[in-house]
Amino acid sequence: MQDVVLAMLAKEPAHGYELRSRLRAALGPLGETMNAGQIYVTLTRLGKAGMVTSQRAEGLPDRPERRVYALTPEGQQRVATWLAEVNWPKPDLAEFHLKLVAAATARLADPVALVDAQRREVLRRLRDAQRAALERSVDPVAGLLLEGVVLRLRADLEWLEACERLWAELDPTGRKAGA
Repeated sequence: MQDVVLAMLAKEPAHGYELRSRLRAALGPLGETMNAGQIYVTLTRLGKAGMVTSQRAEGLPDRPERRVYALTPEGQQRVATWLAEVNWPKPDLAEFHLKLVAAATARLADPVALVDAQRREVLRRLRDAQRAALERSVDPVAGLLLEGVVLRLRADLEWLEACERLWAELDPTGRKAGA
């Protein structure tokens, strides 16, 4: 969650409510269950870690003062590192989805290039798992686990292909080309 919040701040400074709204929009129906306080806890932790700074911004007559958060140079570096990561599989595909959304929205990286890097990593792991599954000395119980790993990686590969198809049709900010 911290890396996602940092990446969303890479586009421009924002207050917590705005970040929460962006996350909910990016996640669609999955964002409805997001705890409203989580974003503020995350921002506090990022502030203590030196990744973000905050300043009070005058509120509107119908809204109290708000804190506006911005990335520090350390936060910008962490975003760049996070975008370059290709460790897969992650138990939560939503994080990778949010990485693509944040990369496109803030124009930090090409989502198709991120998908391609993940695909290469999944293919590498799939080859390794298939080789291990073909070993004659593999215990049948361990072989069942390897079969599950192969099936999961194949499903991940199909999902990445769907991601690539969609992001290839969108403009650099994640909107339908020509819209």
